[in-house]
Amino acid sequence: MSTPDRSKRGPLYTAHDRDNIRWFWRRYLKSKAPWLMLVLFMLLVQGLVYQQFLSNTENGLRVIFDSGSVRDLVWVCAIVFGLFFVRGAMSYLVPLITVWASNAAIFEMRRDLIGHLMALDLAYFERTKSGEIILKVVTQTQLLGVFVALSVANAFRDAITVVIVAAYLIWKNPILFGSAVVVLPFIIWIMNVISDRVKKGQYEVEDAQAEYMNGIEETVNGMRTVKIASQEAVETKRLMRETETIRRLITRVQMTQSLAMPSIDLSSAIVYVLVIGGGGYMVLSPDFDVDGASIITFLLGMVMIFDPARLLAQFFGGLQANLILLDKIRGLYKETPTIADAPGAAESFDTGGDITLRDVSFSYSPEQPLFKGLNMNFEGGKVSAIVGSTGSGKTTILSLLSRLYDVQDGSVTIGDQPIDQLKVASLRGAFSVVAQDIVIFNASIWDNIRYVNPEASDEQVWAAAEDAEIADLIRARGDASVGPKGAQLSGGQKQRIAIARAFLRDAPILLLDEATSALDQATEERIKAALDRLTEGKTTIVVAHRLSSISDADRIFVLEGGQLVDQGKHQDLLARGGLYAQLYNAQKQGYDRA
Repeated sequence: MSTPDRSKRGPLYTAHDRDNIRWFWRRYLKSKAPWLMLVLFMLLVQGLVYQQFLSNTENGLRVIFDSGSVRDLVWVCAIVFGLFFVRGAMSYLVPLITVWASNAAIFEMRRDLIGHLMALDLAYFERTKSGEIILKVVTQTQLLGVFVALSVANAFRDAITVVIVAAYLIWKNPILFGSAVVVLPFIIWIMNVISDRVKKGQYEVEDAQAEYMNGIEETVNGMRTVKIASQEAVETKRLMRETETIRRLITRVQMTQSLAMPSIDLSSAIVYVLVIGGGGYMVLSPDFDVDGASIITFLLGMVMIFDPARLLAQFFGGLQANLILLDKIRGLYKETPTIADAPGAAESFDTGGDITLRDVSFSYSPEQPLFKGLNMNFEGGKVSAIVGSTGSGKTTILSLLSRLYDVQDGSVTIGDQPIDQLKVASLRGAFSVVAQDIVIFNASIWDNIRYVNPEASDEQVWAAAEDAEIADLIRARGDASVGPKGAQLSGGQKQRIAIARAFLRDAPILLLDEATSALDQATEERIKAALDRLTEGKTTIVVAHRLSSISDADRIFVLEGGQLVDQGKHQDLLARGGLYAQLYNAQKQGYDRA
């Protein structure tokens, strides 16, 4: 579905807008139709109250001007009070129901958004700024919910009031009412212009706010670098520049919306002049059966029309902004996952079989191909290692094995079974991963370890912590949180949490992506025995920068520029004097100098 062209002024509601409204109704509001019908009935009652108020006001004026009966006047006042008591009860019940319905709809929308996000491929999150996602799921849905709960219900109330009161006034005096609505085409025109400008401005506001949230997130996440580089003033200036942009755009939208009210006021003045002048002439002229009570009631009716009309004008300005919010939110659903279970996908497979890449081609972008015709075989139950310079594709291979990405040509198999014919959850459930980019939550170390297996017993968690050499730190910190993204932990402590997770998950295939890169040599030696126990009997694939750590691997694969340039055991690769030997000797000399 295409997004409408913002450069041209179109109709008040485009086909795109109507489609979004229908989608929101069918998906989130239709199930609440009985309650919404009850609300509509109560709004009709409120509109009828105004009509009856006008009728009884006219009767009361005639009592005062003509009969002078106090008893009749008291009766009219009692009726008017009763009418407004009913309207007051409706005014309490309507927002009560609409707020409940709206909150339920927004809850369901957020539930669906979160579920949809979790189903999207890793590639989506790598190309989308997290600030944009947060803006959709948190801010925009909340604003839309408030608008639906209160503004839409009030708009229906105002529209019903205008229709019912206008119908009553037409019935009372069609000539006078006809002369009063000559300004209607002007109101429609001005509202169309204002709404169009508000819609364009709101697009710019939402885009600017997304950039602003991204900027804040980048600054907060990089605060260590900001402080060390003494760049607080630079970051302040950058964020204030974005703040000023948002202020300017929002001000422009609000100023455009504010044009609606004076337009309605000017129209009201013209109408009141026409009613007073025309109505006064009818009272004075013997050709019309109109008295003072009728004219006063008619004027009061016009006030009842134009006050809701003012609010309706304000609503239509806000509606354009909220249509943009709805479009932004729905846009997230247009992102579809490409990695999903194939029809008839298998749930079980030989987790101990060989893992094979056959003629694999893959690239993150067409301009920069990474693999072309790559062949590799990782023997089941053995330790394989992948080495190579930065950008050679080591970590990408691990991503392809676990279907974080799909190959673009060729195949990946486990035990001769293509992984794209396996259920994604079953495939990934066969892997334990210790990665260099470790995700640490703002919880205790204990909870961070248990994250990969919430059903694990306390004894199992302690065993995993002991194996990863982090149990003493748990005892020292207790239940204390580790800070956002583990800010209170060192790199080595974070990596030991990741290793403890792998012990606790105990999956048959183990992927170690620079698993000891943040450990000092003494700590690495202490947990080497634990890693040996962890890999025992498992198919293990190690991506390593420190070549001395993989000298015992059953097979080492050497990559360069996305190509497999050598493979074999450590000693054989050294004897051949190729790229592996060059990398190993360079590292050894570096360690000797250190």
